[in-house]
Amino acid sequence: MSLKLRKLSYALGAEVCDIDVAAPMSEVAFGEIYKAFLDHGILLFRDQDITREQHIEFSRRFGELDKHESLPQDRHPDHPELLLVTNEPNADGTPSNSRYTGRQWHSDMSFTPIPSLGSLLKSWTVPEVGGDTLFANMTMAYDTLSGGMKKLIADLHGIQLAGTRKINYAPTGVGRAEEQRKLNPPIAQPVVRVHPETGKKALYLGEKVKRFDGMTEAESLPLIQYLNAHATKPEFVYRQQWRKNDIVVWDNRCTMHQALGDFDETQRRHMERTTVLGTPSGYAVMGG
Repeated sequence: MSLKLRKLSYALGAEVCDIDVAAPMSEVAFGEIYKAFLDHGILLFRDQDITREQHIEFSRRFGELDKHESLPQDRHPDHPELLLVTNEPNADGTPSNSRYTGRQWHSDMSFTPIPSLGSLLKSWTVPEVGGDTLFANMTMAYDTLSGGMKKLIADLHGIQLAGTRKINYAPTGVGRAEEQRKLNPPIAQPVVRVHPETGKKALYLGEKVKRFDGMTEAESLPLIQYLNAHATKPEFVYRQQWRKNDIVVWDNRCTMHQALGDFDETQRRHMERTTVLGTPSGYAVMGG
């Protein structure tokens, strides 16, 4: 098969055209998809009207799937491989636990000892407009730093915290945040990670990082803010405008992303994500 790709932006991303991910696929055919995944960081598959079981089976082609034990409240009740990202109310009428999931720059599962290799997010219901997701190319962000900055951050480790949120967003609930922190103690991850398959260096930071290991928050904050602002410059970012039955797969080892609240929250936005396990990284630290 000859894979037909359409670039999504200057920085990263490609649409894979004319592919049904639920159809039988040879190892050679999937190999072309996986190469495109490594080359572009993000792949978009449009018009994937598939079942949850098919979503899970396609995701398994990328590797072993997380059962999301670190986020038990957000799992699909029948499919632990699926993480819900939805504003649909719970069965008892209470607001969804995951309605504000992802509203900060992050890489999936960075707050665990085995951060995600990749994620595959399927859109089931989308608002009329908005509800977009931003993705940043962290390899490009690293490559464009000065030599002096690269030397400064080479050995730094950022302490990744579960359940953190920017103060200008509504909280998802104190109880949920406390549960996440109990299940996921702080993990110090290298600020510069080497991609295990491409060998390229990428920034590994985001807004779950509040300080560097061995430094105070006050000492760390200016550099954290600079690196996050640098990594999310428009020239490094792709904006995904969702349609129903899109599947987007991204490489968490060289990208980070942010869900936007730019939509009418009386309209439904329901997404489901599989998470591919990566390789062990970082180490546990005491406190935050």
